[in-house]
Amino acid sequence: MDGRCACSATLAGREMIRTMIHFDTNFLIQATIAGSPAHEQFRRWAAAGEGFGVSSIAWSEYLCGPLDATARTLALQIFPNPEPFLSADAALAANLFNQTGRRSRSLADCMIAAAAIRCGAKLATANLADFQPFVSLGLILA
Repeated sequence: MDGRCACSATLAGREMIRTMIHFDTNFLIQATIAGSPAHEQFRRWAAAGEGFGVSSIAWSEYLCGPLDATARTLALQIFPNPEPFLSADAALAANLFNQTGRRSRSLADCMIAAAAIRCGAKLATANLADFQPFVSLGLILA
């Protein structure tokens, strides 16, 4: 493996090959709510042929719920193979945590950001303030 993103997302059986957008947990939750701003943004990206991914960290948070069966099924269709968290991601996440002031409860965000950075993916989030500190360290927000 060359350190790039291992997952490939599909939508309606179509392989997505353009830029990759990883979803943070809160964006994923909101994207499954029809009519929400996140859902509408997701639809625009899908129509443009964007690729989608989610780290195993964000996926784990998402599965903690609350989550109904419909939302889970939809998310599984979009993200059949969440991106694994690698040892290189752990080192980068620790660096992000230390470089951004060791903020309480930010380690999961550091881990999600590290996977997106490794994959060369933009990160879609509804909590821009939580992820903004990582932009100067290589994270690209969608």
